Amino acid sequence: MTKRNLKRDYYEVLGVPRSATADEIKKAYRTLALKHHPDRNPDNRKEAEEKFKELSEAYEVLEDPQKRAAYDQHGHEGVSGAFREGSFTWNDFTHYQDISDLFGGLEDIFGVNLGGAFGGGRSRAQAAHAGSDLEYRVRITLKEVLTGTERPLEFLRMETCDVCRGEGAKPGSKRQTCPQCQGQGQVRISQGFFTMASTCPKCRGEGSMVTQPCPNCRGGGRVQQKKTVHLKIPPGIEDGMRLRLQGEGEGGVRGGSRGDLFVSVSVQPHEYFQRHGADLFGDAPVTFQKVALGGEIEVPTLEGRVMIKIPPGTQTGKVFRLRGKGLPALRSGGLGDQMVRVVVETPAHLTPAGRRILEQFDRESRPQDTPQVHSFLERIKRWIR
Repeated sequence: MTKRNLKRDYYEVLGVPRSATADEIKKAYRTLALKHHPDRNPDNRKEAEEKFKELSEAYEVLEDPQKRAAYDQHGHEGVSGAFREGSFTWNDFTHYQDISDLFGGLEDIFGVNLGGAFGGGRSRAQAAHAGSDLEYRVRITLKEVLTGTERPLEFLRMETCDVCRGEGAKPGSKRQTCPQCQGQGQVRISQGFFTMASTCPKCRGEGSMVTQPCPNCRGGGRVQQKKTVHLKIPPGIEDGMRLRLQGEGEGGVRGGSRGDLFVSVSVQPHEYFQRHGADLFGDAPVTFQKVALGGEIEVPTLEGRVMIKIPPGTQTGKVFRLRGKGLPALRSGGLGDQMVRVVVETPAHLTPAGRRILEQFDRESRPQDTPQVHSFLERIKRWIR
């Protein structure tokens, strides 16, 4: 039987059921890792280191959804390929950066020396730092939502200095290892079970120092430069959505990855249309004569003007649907509709002749010509008896 087959079940190691949630797994790891950390077990340090490593291996697999699924289906054999050497080593542990969170902030608050459990840990001076993300806002029109658009976006961002290649040192010179922290970026003082750590005051946590700064970036390793990108805004985009341009943020430090550029899109209000998803809504004022006699009226769309037919006797509030005259649906790709609501406008100023015509019309009107009015009057009579 191989050593791999002697491994304990990862769920058993962390003391959680196979149905445990990610939060339950994290909580169990935090509790047990604190208990078995080598610095808290100085009289039995070697055994504690092995236990701590076993806990971390189990957490590395069960915290990752893909690794956990492979383990649930095939056991330890299913995740051996996820480890560089076929079995877990500290080089396979991917949670070093958030280890302080798993330990409730002890590394920042108490300075727990987590590096001891990782076979010496990693020098902060050697860690690359990703560039910051940038965020901008653009305003577009409703017509641009219909067709999509492309905008040139000009902004400033930090770029790796091309003179010193991000080192911060003058060409021909090199960064010097900090003499106070010996390149670790931290100074430590042992107190009881804990090793208290703080940022090195001499190099400010860099682990190295520039004795001859680069004249172009003044030792910072980066310089501010103007950049222009062509932003493609897809048809159907909604107000408040953010577009992500991966790798268009600020350049990293010491070879770190570049950040991203996020662009928030704001859609300008339209003077006529109201938008509801992919559909457009708008009112069409119509004269009394037009709705009474019927006919055609002209209404606007985002692509031009169209005529719609109004049947005789159309009532105010009637909605007509113009199919396919709305906006593209961002996810499905189909087109929404345009809704036109008829609003009858009552004449505010009548000529004497016009007034006589309406008076004559009123005398000749029959109850069946206005059934809603007639029904309402009949109900009033019943209500006030």
